[in-house]
Amino acid sequence: MPNPFHQQIIDEFRTNGGRVGGMFADSELILLTTRGARSGKPHTTPLGFLRDGPGRILVIASAGGAPGNPDWFRNVQAQPRVTVEIGAETYEALAVALPPEERDAAWARAVARDPGWADYQAKVTRRIPVVALTRAG
Repeated sequence: MPNPFHQQIIDEFRTNGGRVGGMFADSELILLTTRGARSGKPHTTPLGFLRDGPGRILVIASAGGAPGNPDWFRNVQAQPRVTVEIGAETYEALAVALPPEERDAAWARAVARDPGWADYQAKVTRRIPVVALTRAG
């Protein structure tokens, strides 16, 4: 079960067709459902995203500037087939961490759109991954 903060966002997102209020009122969010790397159980996480062409969006594995990668990132490395909820739409996608050169270009686009991403990177020594979610089928 997600932590209470995430669960509140998930519930509000699903109740309101992908829209949430509060600190995320002006943000575009998705719900990413992964399978636990060890447990195989579904885990849903609300995430900001960047549109990256038809059928593809990007998510940043920042973990809010924590020293380690978020659980959802470890999950997609183990099982890249995921479920994406965006607005009122739900679809299956393939999650792939971008290789270094492509990651750097995507990172620059993310930081240009929201400079807060750079603040997260400044807090950590790890290179924050960028993951492409490409609609399956």
